[in-house]
Amino acid sequence: MSGRGTLRRPSRVVALGIAASLALTVPVGVLWARSLLPDTYSVMEMGYPDWGGGPGGSGHQAHVLGEDTPGSPAATSVTELTGPAGRPDVAVTLVARQEPVTLVGGRTVAGYTINHTSPGPLLRIGQGDLLEVTLVNESVADGTTLHWHGVDLPNAEDGVAGVTQDAVPVGGRHVYRFVAEDPGTYWYHSHQVSHAQVRGGLFGLLVVDPPGRRDDGDVVAAVHTYDGQRTVGGAPGESRALAEPGATVRLRVVNTDNAPLDVTVGTSFRVLAVDARDVVGPEDVEGRALRLAGGGRADLGFVVPADGSAVRIQLGQDGLTSLVVGPDDGAAPEVGRVEGLLDLLSYGSPAPLGFDPEAADRRFDYSIGRRPGFIDGIPGLYWSINGQLFPDVPMFMVAEGDVVRMTLENHSGEVHPMHLHGHHAVVLSRNGEPASGSPWWVDTLDVASGDSYEIAFVADNPGIWMDHCHNLPHAAEGLVAHLAYVGVSTPYRIGGPAGNEPE
Repeated sequence: MSGRGTLRRPSRVVALGIAASLALTVPVGVLWARSLLPDTYSVMEMGYPDWGGGPGGSGHQAHVLGEDTPGSPAATSVTELTGPAGRPDVAVTLVARQEPVTLVGGRTVAGYTINHTSPGPLLRIGQGDLLEVTLVNESVADGTTLHWHGVDLPNAEDGVAGVTQDAVPVGGRHVYRFVAEDPGTYWYHSHQVSHAQVRGGLFGLLVVDPPGRRDDGDVVAAVHTYDGQRTVGGAPGESRALAEPGATVRLRVVNTDNAPLDVTVGTSFRVLAVDARDVVGPEDVEGRALRLAGGGRADLGFVVPADGSAVRIQLGQDGLTSLVVGPDDGAAPEVGRVEGLLDLLSYGSPAPLGFDPEAADRRFDYSIGRRPGFIDGIPGLYWSINGQLFPDVPMFMVAEGDVVRMTLENHSGEVHPMHLHGHHAVVLSRNGEPASGSPWWVDTLDVASGDSYEIAFVADNPGIWMDHCHNLPHAAEGLVAHLAYVGVSTPYRIGGPAGNEPE
């Protein structure tokens, strides 16, 4: 009897152990299996549709298959949402290459170039011009595209591999055509394996001038870090831009990096524009830095001293990178004491928005977190959207003409520069504090950990648009969602023969 009793106890322990193991491993196995990504798939098959409280259908499959969703028109392909035909006002060819980049001063780093330079050529056009750009891929092995960051253009011209086009293979070419409707400071960059290609230098700047104003008094500064070294236009350390004593300068700063950039000006200045949208009633600023999100831009106005000295602009908090604007031999004192950051929530003067955010047709939540799980079968600590991991993320569904309101929350422990393609949104509040200054229009908004923003926009540009973190490694790790218009479909696929990787 005692022998039978001693045999029974281990069998019960084993049974309980097996049950406990199954209770743990079966759900984990299910999660692992659900995380596996097919070799090729459409973004319209990702995750789940979020209708934001507005009218909609039962899923996105209707759009993928070209069927009608209740209350929507027949599906339109993104391939139909192109720029206009006709003779372009400006036509350029940009040749992308995978080759070493030579920085000012002679240091060479592995990377990518456009027309043998990085940054690529500055494209400067007038408002209303029809721009035609022919992208040629000479040697970028993974294929490439050009995304026109901040330009609210037709969807087919957006340059996102696997969503609006296929990646351009070595030896291939692709033509982009769009009218520059809004003046301002923009940039262009790869949206194929972008966390590597943009970091490696595959980008350039685009400036759209309003009628009657070209480049008089303009200084353009592309801030980019190559292999750990921050530069201005490819020049590390201190660089200079010529301006006459007493000249009024418009400094266009573009942060092409993944992290925020603090810009400090060694004289009184004004913020004239943010993300290519003019500030209403800009005021003089002294002793404060302007923080630019990764991918963000700002136009700053200041006057060069009449005494022959120059103005130093410090780019970053470490003091190692600066731009000096003024006479060639003008001394530029170090930037003085900085008391803090300029708050754009209250900067400038209020003005009409042109729509009523209180009458929103759709209301969405975009809550960013971080949690353990699997992506494509690989365990890790990943970014989450509304508690879900990629690809089980929301597809924010809208109809043309909708007023859209979105709450962006971040409880992930890191800052995220959130970039919505094809639209500009206005900031309504931060952490419950209403905006009180000039309408703060953005296409790229830094959302710090612990912060919550309310933004709003009008859905006036049909297509399928990425809405993602512009810290590009974060996007590669799954911090990507999309804004999709009812009745729009795409024939392009992630992966597949083109090897599309759109992060």
